[in-house]
Amino acid sequence: MDASGGRGQPRPGNDESPDHTGPQPPTTPEPGRPTDGPADEPASDSTRTGSRAPAAGPDEPPASAGGPDGVHGGGRPPARSGAGRPATPQRPQEQRGGLLMGRPFGVPVYVAPSWFLVAILITWVFGGQIDRVLPELGAASYLVSLFFAVAFYASVLVHELAHTLAALRFKLPVRRIQLQFFGGVSEIEKEAETPGREFVLAFVGPLLSLVLSGLFYLALLAVDPSSVPGVLLAGLMISNLIVAVFNLLPGLPLDGGRMLRAVVWAISGKPMTGTVAAAWVGRALAVVVLIGLPLLTQSGALGSEAVDNVGMDTVLDALLAAILAAIIWTGAGNSLRMARLREHLPELRARNLTRRAVPVETDTPLSEALRRANTAGARALVVVDPDGVPLSLVREAAIVGVPEHRRPWVPVGTLAQDLTDGMHVSAELAGEDLLDALRATPATEYLVVEDTGEIYGVLSAADVERAFVKAMARPS
Repeated sequence: MDASGGRGQPRPGNDESPDHTGPQPPTTPEPGRPTDGPADEPASDSTRTGSRAPAAGPDEPPASAGGPDGVHGGGRPPARSGAGRPATPQRPQEQRGGLLMGRPFGVPVYVAPSWFLVAILITWVFGGQIDRVLPELGAASYLVSLFFAVAFYASVLVHELAHTLAALRFKLPVRRIQLQFFGGVSEIEKEAETPGREFVLAFVGPLLSLVLSGLFYLALLAVDPSSVPGVLLAGLMISNLIVAVFNLLPGLPLDGGRMLRAVVWAISGKPMTGTVAAAWVGRALAVVVLIGLPLLTQSGALGSEAVDNVGMDTVLDALLAAILAAIIWTGAGNSLRMARLREHLPELRARNLTRRAVPVETDTPLSEALRRANTAGARALVVVDPDGVPLSLVREAAIVGVPEHRRPWVPVGTLAQDLTDGMHVSAELAGEDLLDALRATPATEYLVVEDTGEIYGVLSAADVERAFVKAMARPS
């Protein structure tokens, strides 16, 4: 960790921790280059999971040692961050997920490109059915079918808005809603704090679909079932009923799986136990869908005529079952990985990952700055003004790019990156809060400061990534 907290004296950071995972120095040590302390542990071969991240974590890394190391900087006043306290990080730019349709309740709703494919498929299939029921419509039956496809996905949007409103009611941020090939997804950024809230959050979606199905049924009673409104209302009633029943199946990633997870969580007291149980039920459900759906369709149990031979309809049913099974299986596996990710996130603490650094002024030759860092056992350089206020961070990659014989003539200021508000990170940040702060302002290094504004050190994004990969490699 770096800090000139006591009259220009760099304080020891956590480089001496056995869990330090910073980038390795070049194979041949260069004179004056900051020392790394003990050898770093090798990074895990495991790949990082993709996502954010959603829970009690395992053992935390050892805290960094404190106390002065006896290296004096000539009576310089304490170096402090320019703003006193680190600025609150801005939210990162939202990731686009297709065509933006609006922002109900402040949450962006996107229509993925795959939706247009399924809209065409629904229009073709349902249009043929309408043509058999209402042959007098002719080609207009496909226009009615297109209206049904849009109305059906509007019902799916209502289902997702129910999840979103419940999440906002529980003060859980929602990144976006996306309408996709097989329905919709509400991307809730944090996990519910209690199993009761998790159950409610999952149940409101299927509940709204059941309510919509009932409303369409009541509306159907008031019209002629053989008319265009009657056919549309019947289709919407049945489709919403299917959505509700399918989502209530007790396996992740379906809503019923989240309800099962909440129940197991409440019984065991461990959210991870609930996730494991619901995910494996989800995988078993995927196998049942893969095998059972084509058999039910072929036997006529779902309302269609039983068939003895294998035709195009049988092949399409098998293909649909395979796609659904793959989605459920993959979603269950992703739920396990995300739960494991959230379990390990508390291990990521800015204070424990921060590199020790030394303050230098803009015109300090690089060779002299590296000599000071080497003497202090530091691995980072902070450029400060004569009053000790940090101005910029010297980039590690830029140091490596300067040949050794030129370093006495290269000022550190020419190798530094100016500090922005988002590059000030509180030493108290950990877990998801730390990752959110880094995502808000992408950079290679960050200035870590105490709540008092005093410089604590420099945090490397590469160190955070290595620590994350190593934590994910540990068994849960």
